[in-house]
Amino acid sequence: MYPIRMYKRACTDSVKIGHFLDQARTGFLGLSSDDVPYVIPLNYAWLNGNIYFHGASEGRKIDILQRNAKACFSVCEDNGTITDIVPANTDTAYMSVILFGSVELVDDLEEATGAMQEMLHKYVPGYYQSPLAKSHVEKYVSSLGSKTSVFKLIPTEITAKENEVQPSHMYYPGRTQASPH
Repeated sequence: MYPIRMYKRACTDSVKIGHFLDQARTGFLGLSSDDVPYVIPLNYAWLNGNIYFHGASEGRKIDILQRNAKACFSVCEDNGTITDIVPANTDTAYMSVILFGSVELVDDLEEATGAMQEMLHKYVPGYYQSPLAKSHVEKYVSSLGSKTSVFKLIPTEITAKENEVQPSHMYYPGRTQASPH
């Protein structure tokens, strides 16, 4: 484990980290095989301490995971620019989390359906009037003809950093150094 270099920005509040992972929209799955990195943006769900995502049952991601299941998953939200009188002190308000662990195929239909339902709750809350049927998860085939699989990253390490919003110092279009705070 590498310590966070900017330790003053480390976030260790597990409730805050969990809330962030629940609401953030896009995560980036980092894989590596044969000394070649591969990073994929994904929709995901944070559920029971794991990152769940879905995708085709075949392709580059699957080939890499079969050779090396170790992965990282990074999520970051930009909350705006923090201004300062000194240009070099201009900064970004953000929250970021990186999870390190291994990716597994979710074979249990109940677990896979629960993870997919959680993604529906996250990305289209209230849109569907009935819960996702297990048969849908079990039989779904994409428009490209590939079966869809559900995966989970089981984290062995989680690191988080944040630089909180400073309301009186946030940049907005039209704001200048001469404008009032």
